[in-house]
Order: sequence, then C-alpha cells, then structure tokens
Amino acid sequence: MSINEVFMPALSSTMTEGKIVSWVKSPGDKVEKGETVVVVESDKADMDVETFYEGYLAHIIVPAGETAPVGAAIAYIAETEAEIATAQSLANADGAAAPSTPAPIPVPVAAIAAPATPSQNGSNHEPGRVVVSPRARKLAKELKVDLNTLTGSGPYGRIVAEDVEVVVGKVQPVTTPVITPAPAPVATPVPVAAPAPVATPVVSSAVPGQVVPFTTLQNAVVRGMVASLSVPVFRVSYTISTDGLDKLYKQIKSKGVTMTALLAKAVAITLQKHPILNASYSDQGVVNHPSINVSVAVAMDDGGLITPVLQNADAVDIYSLSRNWKSLVERARAKQLQPVEYNSGTFTLSNLGMFGVDTFDAILPPGQGSILAIGASRPQVVATADGLFGVRQQMQVTITCDHRIIYGADAAGFLQDLAKLIETNPQSLTM
Repeated sequence: MSINEVFMPALSSTMTEGKIVSWVKSPGDKVEKGETVVVVESDKADMDVETFYEGYLAHIIVPAGETAPVGAAIAYIAETEAEIATAQSLANADGAAAPSTPAPIPVPVAAIAAPATPSQNGSNHEPGRVVVSPRARKLAKELKVDLNTLTGSGPYGRIVAEDVEVVVGKVQPVTTPVITPAPAPVATPVPVAAPAPVATPVVSSAVPGQVVPFTTLQNAVVRGMVASLSVPVFRVSYTISTDGLDKLYKQIKSKGVTMTALLAKAVAITLQKHPILNASYSDQGVVNHPSINVSVAVAMDDGGLITPVLQNADAVDIYSLSRNWKSLVERARAKQLQPVEYNSGTFTLSNLGMFGVDTFDAILPPGQGSILAIGASRPQVVATADGLFGVRQQMQVTITCDHRIIYGADAAGFLQDLAKLIETNPQSLTM
C-alpha cells in the first residue's frame, strides 16, 4: 500500500511558485500514465502537467485558483481505490502523523509541450483541439499512425495509447461508452487585439480602494526587477535619423514586415560587431552567448510584462523574422509561449515610441548585459553638412548596460554603428 504526493513542478528555471488553473481530474478519478492531472500557471504560461504513474486522485490539497511553492504537495494519489479513504483521512489530519503505511513519496510529473487554455467545463482542452498523451504520440510515430484520423477515448476526447493500438489491431476497441461532458455555456468572445509592434496600453479596471493581488506573471516581473537593482549599470543615449528606415518600412510593410522586426534585425546585425553587448555576467566571468536572441518587451493586457524572443535574429531574413514576431505576440497574449520562447534572450529592446515617448531609461533584465530603450521618431530641424538647415526624422535611443562587463566605450561604439546602419544602409536589413 502507498499514498503518493503530487508536488508543484518547476516549469521554468525562474519559477518559485505556481498557480493551479484547473484540475483535469477530480477526486476519485482513475489516473493513467501520461494523462494530464492539472493545469499550472507558471511565470509566463499555462502548462499541462502529467503524471507517469497510475492510481486514483484521492484528494486535492491546493484547489483551482490558489498558488503553491515549487515542491509543495498539491494532491494525494492512492495506488488503489481502497486507499482513497486513507488518503482523505491523511489530508483531514492537517499535518498529523502519517499512517502506518509507507511515507508518501513524490509522484514525478512532467509539463507537456503544448500550453493549455482551460475551458469552462473544467477541462483544459479546447473544442476541436487534438489532445494526445505523450505515450500515444510516441507510439503513433513508431507505428506510422496519423493522429488526426483518430477519435480519442480518454478524458475529454484525449487520444491515449490504446486508441493507436486499436487502429493497428493490437487490441480490441473498448465497448464502454465514453461519457462526454455537458457543453459549457457559450460566453461572448472577447476580441483579441491585433498584434502591434510591441506593447499596447493596458486599460485599468481597478476599483478605487480595492487591493488586487499580483498575478503569477506580475510576481515574476517583480522578482526580476528587484534582482536588477543589485546590478551596477550605466546608460548612454544617442540620436538616430530614421528617414531611410521609415522609407524602407513603407516599401515593404505590405509584405508583412513590422517595424519591430526591422529594429530587431538592425540591432542583431550590429551586435555581430559588438559581441560584448550580447554577453552577460556570471560569477565565473563573461558569458559569451553563441547566438544573438533579441527579446522585445510586450505589455500583457491583464497586467505584467513578457519578452518574446526572436532567436538568431541576425541570421533570419526580415520576412521570416516578421512572421515569427507576429506569431510570438499572438501566443504571448494567449499565454501559450514555451519557456524557451521568452527566457532565452541575450539582448532586449523596449520600444515606447508608438506612445509618443521621446526618451526613457529601461531596467536591465536579469541574466542579460544590455537593454535598448527606443523613443518616438519625430521631425527635427537639423544643421546639414553644407551649413544649411533641414528637417530630419530622428529618434532617441538609450542603452542600459551591466558595468561589470561592459564599459562606456563599448556602448558608445555599438550605438554609433547602429546609427550608421540605420541612417546610411537600411536596405541591407532585407538581404
């Protein structure tokens, strides 16, 4: 006999606690290997969490909507149906001495690759979405079975290994009818804002006098910003003329190119000449990253900040980069980014120019050496080389750097080359 504990998993390296979005299983339900038990909100995304063990979900310690530290017990799983009552008694004892049965041991769990969006009926699987257990996916690959042709017999239509085996004739189909949950009330869909170059203004719905708890995402931002206060930084500002870049943008905008992608591309190409700006500090020395991954700050509609990453931005063509950015923003707002898509950045852009901001300082993200703050591009009267006056579109940029590894001359040289690229050779961004 054994009663096992399900622990809050660490779904990312920065996660210290998780919020239970929904329980896919209810107390008393049978738990199969590879089945999703619970949906957990990590720092930046909702993830399905599965168990590798069979048994019965005996008791839920942390209900949906509540949070628990990483490593804390969130549920009990009984090995047999007869042990469910014992597990519930253990929970009701609220910390009393464990029964004479062996001490609870951790139940390994894993976050599957596909993020989850809980529905109103308690399941985290959207209608029409093909949901497959990892074991079934592996088996289908081995047996060359098209998963799109299968009908799942698992909970909420989930495709399990037995469904694959039925198709290839390994097992007989189960005759027990599958109970389909009642359809949830149809809510009026909330329009999703079209992806913007970066952030959109967050409309406050705060009630005067009310204290609103931080979301998991906001707590992650708080921890990161507080950690940044211990880093010695300096800032350097530079004025860049954008007439050529603006002209290029108008020419290729119809092909789906975004200004965010153009700026990220320009920064990435310049970082090739200044790798120290793409590096980060560690106690052992300077970490020179093998790739140039440009993060771009995006404000979430429900509060908080996320930084989707344009990986290998220097090597990807501008059209693919723009498509990648559009996809990243859409999935960021749907909380469907994978950890590598928001925590693998080596350099960050923060653009408030579309809000009319002239200049601002950005806070250095943890684990990076530099962040570039970009202001609005405005017409300015300037003196030309022939002694006359002219009007140029200009923007102010300010770079914040970790002074432990980057020095003033490094930052100034980077900004100088960035300005030269944008002002004299913006067409190279399309090559």
